[in-house]
Amino acid sequence: MNVRSLGFRTDLALLERAGSTIEDCGDHLVVRSPSNPTFYWGNFLLLDHVPAADRVDAWLDRFVAALPAARHRAIGFDAPDADVADLAAFADRGLELDVATVMTATAVHPPAHPNGEADYRTLESEGDWSQSIELALACNDEYEPVSHRAFVERRVASNRVLVEAGHGAWFGAFLDGALVSQMGLVTAGPALARFQLVETHPDVRGRGLAGALVHHVSRYGFDTLGAETLVMVADPEYLAIRLYRSVGFSDSESQLQVERKPAEDRAG
Repeated sequence: MNVRSLGFRTDLALLERAGSTIEDCGDHLVVRSPSNPTFYWGNFLLLDHVPAADRVDAWLDRFVAALPAARHRAIGFDAPDADVADLAAFADRGLELDVATVMTATAVHPPAHPNGEADYRTLESEGDWSQSIELALACNDEYEPVSHRAFVERRVASNRVLVEAGHGAWFGAFLDGALVSQMGLVTAGPALARFQLVETHPDVRGRGLAGALVHHVSRYGFDTLGAETLVMVADPEYLAIRLYRSVGFSDSESQLQVERKPAEDRAG
């Protein structure tokens, strides 16, 4: 299967480098991440089309056959020209629809109001990586906290695998030694680098930390990784997308996917 979507193409490159397997079934891919079985978007199907309404149940059955231990459902669609309305049949079966904006930049500039208080640097020590886990947990308002901690710990371990294999780096903004904003940048193909997991502690949002860090990390991508294009996937409804645009990212395409969380993973 020849993946057209830049968002999914870079997703797959990073997953494969972190140890996930990708099975090509012709009209779809099966992605498996044995080291993190509760990672929805590490264990999913990627279809080369949006199926007709009368084929949705068959694809949900195929998900179960391919990933029998999974309690969630997650299916992506390599259809950059499709629209969320095309996914109505999945919504009718209780799946959540997600439309993300894939953004790219070939040059960046500083944000209008960068934060000059923080120390911007790579995560290096065991303590830095432990803080990465705690920051991710502080940003969680969606998942049940106990099971989510196990997931985050596995995800951070995967991030370290990518960094220690030389595929990129993880960066943080530190205030008085405390990690308050973080993100990764990893090579994802010839002249491509992909941002990962932009997170800022709720208590310090709106202070220019993430914008300054995105600019800092982007310069690393161009100057050290040799990337010609940086890729960022963002929620079009969340205010952070304006931050990315403010440093030079522009909208490139939409990324469509559907998921259903198991009941035990839902917060509240």
